[in-house]
Amino acid sequence: MSTAADLPLRSEPSARTHEVTNQVPPLAGHDVAADPVLIEGLRREGAGWYEEDLHRVGRLAGSEEVQHWADQANRHEPELRTHDRYGNRIDEVEFHPAYHQLMDVAVREGMAGAPWVDARPGVHVARAAAFMTWSTAEAGHGCPISMTYAVVPALRAQPELAAQYEPLLASRVYDPGLRAPLGKRGLLAGMGMTEKQGGTDVRANTTTAVERPDGTWRLRGHKWFTSAPMNDVFLVLAQAPGGLSCFLVPRVLPDGSRNTFRIQRLKDKLGNRSNASSEPEFDDTVAWLVGPQGQGVRTIIDMVTMTRLDCILGSASGTRAALAQAAHHVRYRSVFGAKLIDQALMRNVVADLALESEAATTLALRVAGAADRAQRGDAGERAFLRLATAVGKFWVCKRQPAAVVEALECLGGNGYDETSGMPRLYREAPLNGIWEGSGNVQALDVLRALAREPESLHAFAAEIEAAKGADARLDASWDAVRAELADPEQAELRARRLVERLALTLQASLLVRHAPAAVADAFCASRLGADRSLVFGALPTGLDLAAVIERTPTGLGG
Repeated sequence: MSTAADLPLRSEPSARTHEVTNQVPPLAGHDVAADPVLIEGLRREGAGWYEEDLHRVGRLAGSEEVQHWADQANRHEPELRTHDRYGNRIDEVEFHPAYHQLMDVAVREGMAGAPWVDARPGVHVARAAAFMTWSTAEAGHGCPISMTYAVVPALRAQPELAAQYEPLLASRVYDPGLRAPLGKRGLLAGMGMTEKQGGTDVRANTTTAVERPDGTWRLRGHKWFTSAPMNDVFLVLAQAPGGLSCFLVPRVLPDGSRNTFRIQRLKDKLGNRSNASSEPEFDDTVAWLVGPQGQGVRTIIDMVTMTRLDCILGSASGTRAALAQAAHHVRYRSVFGAKLIDQALMRNVVADLALESEAATTLALRVAGAADRAQRGDAGERAFLRLATAVGKFWVCKRQPAAVVEALECLGGNGYDETSGMPRLYREAPLNGIWEGSGNVQALDVLRALAREPESLHAFAAEIEAAKGADARLDASWDAVRAELADPEQAELRARRLVERLALTLQASLLVRHAPAAVADAFCASRLGADRSLVFGALPTGLDLAAVIERTPTGLGG
């Protein structure tokens, strides 16, 4: 009779159960800026001189090291320290070192305030392309970068403050830590607008401001959603005797003492986990008036315009990042005996996502170009920017969540795994649609611009009509939009529909003029034509999908 010791060992077949096959290699070690849509837009909008630097940023963003930073910055979330070991109130937030590494690159590469002291034409476009490329790696740290970029035009409403702070806000040196602002090598800025009882309705704010004999002001109240509380200075709205006004609030006073900025808690957010968002309380908090009393919204609106631009850039970047992951996956993964990309239905999905991404990126860079030219005194571009920013913010931010979900589904169960990076893109996707004014706020802002600033519609119409006669579907869409614009009946109820049509028509015009014919044809057929569908992957037959797909960021050919 044999025993267990007499039985042969069978380790070889068992080992084969752990053999890994048909898995996709990581998307790492690549150039995130190797995207024809991004590069063509960079050149077209006047920043071709930045192309070499953009590729350098792109290679860094696509590196395995930076992907690890992004993962660590989100896994090890910011932690609030209200007191030191002795019981002193300090109100500090600690970040993982990876967050600081991401911030250092963003500031060093000029994505914060640097464009405002650079006289080169197209510098805001260059910054926009860099912001889109770098935020592909990690979006959360883009919030303090965006606010620092946006604060400069608002601060210029008070020239003496701008003279002191602007050079440091424009610095390319990341200098974290709470110290007297004017003694630092570089500054970061934030803003405190909303309160718990009002939210978007900032005129309901109850934070008060009282002037002191020395010309400073004292604030008392609270804010509901103030991100990046470790930034150095903040623009804050408060009620002064003359009405709602804008104030500059430093975390540390000129003498080195801490200003009162009590952080009650950090927000437990859906996404954007690497970035701290807080509820600060002001109590005899020292501040300086920015702009006239009672003109707080008008003063800070320049900042809001630029942060809304960054919302468009961020959503276009998130859509593009999701597309890159999906396109990379289907290039390598085989199902039912064939590569996914060689299967007709998957090609339809990827092509549709590619159309969405190209339209978003093209629109984002066009708005960035308008911002650049508006800063240089172009009145027509300023008028276009007024309407295009609200339209673009509404639509590009609305489309990002749907595109990310579809891209995640391309990866199947692998996309639902945290290590794929797709869940982080998914959690991040709704953010830009909420920050700096939700969809309804943008839609109502469009109506406001149409009613109060007719020159913005003239500039917007001129942009669309530059493609007149090139595509019958585009012409028909613009005719339909103009008919809606001429009908004031229940305008507010129909506002979202109107803004959607404005956005799609503008995107179609841009693609008809600047994209390959196959891309423009596919976009007009699927977004403006009778075959329009509510789901991705339902492009009509007869389109050149190979020509659309080959423009994906990963260089996936047809």
